[in-house]
Amino acid sequence: MSNWRDQALALAAIFQSATLVERLAKTGTAPQEQLETGVYSLFQLNADCADDIFAGSENLLPGLQVSRQLLRSRQHPEYTDCLRYALSILYLQRQLSKKSDLLAIIGSRLEKAKSQADHFTLTHENVFSNLASIYSDTLSTFRFRIQVLGDFNYLQQQRIANQIRTMLFAGVRAATLWRQLGGRRLHLLFQRKKLLAATEALIAQIESTNH
Repeated sequence: MSNWRDQALALAAIFQSATLVERLAKTGTAPQEQLETGVYSLFQLNADCADDIFAGSENLLPGLQVSRQLLRSRQHPEYTDCLRYALSILYLQRQLSKKSDLLAIIGSRLEKAKSQADHFTLTHENVFSNLASIYSDTLSTFRFRIQVLGDFNYLQQQRIANQIRTMLFAGVRAATLWRQLGGRRLHLLFQRKKLLAATEALIAQIESTNH
């Protein structure tokens, strides 16, 4: 029995990370609270449920809204880059899952980074720099690399590059959750209705709580 609700949540987290990568690359900025959710999720290594990884499903509302659009119809040229990043993240996560040595390095380095984040804040520049270096030393060593498109003036700024790598990293974290919950790429084709129904139910629940 697939848990479509939690799968929809994990998928939304992948899309939210992908959208943030695109925004950072093209505009140099992204909503602080969404960046915070991404960083927070990286440190939740032993969470009891999917919601806890993101400190509540309401923090994934932007990703759920993108997910809803893409599950309803593939004809969304404005999401071309976002979808490419999301599919690339899923592919990269599958490569990573076969490398137990890299997973062990990531786990131990994330624990160190967590104590740094506790000392500073989740979105402190030092934390982004640290998380970006973990991504570079592990996920960037694969032959497959995610090509990020955007404004060169932003992409060459170290601070923004660190945030982009961190959000790609958060996307891989969400993709790991998606697979643990039984998510498969084929679900995006053959189980779209179930994922869409779960996504719409989550959005309705969040919006009713917010009013």
